Amino acid sequence: MFRYYTPVLILQIFCLYHAYKNRKDYFWYLLIFMLPLIGAILYIVTQVLNKADIEKVTEEIATVIIPSRKVKEAEKRLAFSDTFQNRVALADAHFENGDYENASLHYEAALKGNFKKDFYVITQLISAMSQSQNYEEVIRLADQIKDNHEFKNSKSQYIYGLALDKLGRIEEAEQNLKAIDQRYSNYAERLVLAEFYAKHDKKGKAIEILDEIISESQHMTPQNRRTYRQVVANVRKFREELNG
Repeated sequence: MFRYYTPVLILQIFCLYHAYKNRKDYFWYLLIFMLPLIGAILYIVTQVLNKADIEKVTEEIATVIIPSRKVKEAEKRLAFSDTFQNRVALADAHFENGDYENASLHYEAALKGNFKKDFYVITQLISAMSQSQNYEEVIRLADQIKDNHEFKNSKSQYIYGLALDKLGRIEEAEQNLKAIDQRYSNYAERLVLAEFYAKHDKKGKAIEILDEIISESQHMTPQNRRTYRQVVANVRKFREELNG
């Protein structure tokens, strides 16, 4: 009995993870739960398109189950060949694993020679330093790349704005945070911007952003409506609080 159910359970986990990752309809969750083997087979046949897709999801599941797996593999590649690409891959693995301290160490080690001003590595280091709440370092790093055209309207500029706010540089923070206010996108970040405005006595601007998001939510695709359901709920809640 155990030998039969273990593969079926693994198949269920695979299908449920794939369905979650790809925002599938709730119908598939019910089918996989209620008819484990048949539901899983039907799901794979109709929803998992090709072998490459299966291999990718299987790899992701393995990484979720054994978080250190990707780190160890990256460490082996770096030990075999200490290259810029291998160093960054190890830093990325630590970052994905939530180990921002080690990620920062390897990103910093990669920033040397011809790669001293590598844009990608610096942006990753900005994110890692933000997660570690090292706001002074976030600002120092962002100042190095803020004139780069790729920095404009990017996640790094948003993080830079948050760091400036943490250190009381309010006007500079606003200039960088408001770049994220783009219609039909960045819903969570725009909610944070609205909170920033409300905190700094700019209630009118906060309400304007919240009302825009609420209006946009009426025209979302079904998939986006599911994806941003909680964000929109938080937006509506905050809007009601501002009314009070």
